Amino acid sequence: MKRNPRKLKWTKAFRKSAGKEMIVDTTLTFAARRNIPVRYNRDHIETTLKAMERISEIRAKRERAFYKKRMAGNKERQREADRKLVAENEHLLPRQRASERMALEKMDEERVTVPVLQEKRKQKLKQKLLVGGGVEEMDVD
Repeated sequence: MKRNPRKLKWTKAFRKSAGKEMIVDTTLTFAARRNIPVRYNRDHIETTLKAMERISEIRAKRERAFYKKRMAGNKERQREADRKLVAENEHLLPRQRASERMALEKMDEERVTVPVLQEKRKQKLKQKLLVGGGVEEMDVD
């Protein structure tokens, strides 16, 4: 049975067309197969292996950045979906006393003023060790 590969979710064609994988990247061109025979040269093989390791590091770093950018708004979307679910099914929740409700509202008002301080703390950078021994700086979420 013939099927369109862009409609099958497990294919590379689908992942690329849906924006789930990198399409345009220079490191992807190195994986292209070349059918030209090359005479064995020890130095050439050594430099090729070093280049392959470096390219795989660069590709992994770019894929992490791509994934992080793609997943950037998911927390907020999930929170909104959760709030909507709670609002729709509020009748299933246990009732609150007036004193508890006032305490929660007071906590919400305090929480609005605190995020400015928390944002400054989040700006600190976290360092992550790379495979090659280098250091990569990443934002703390």
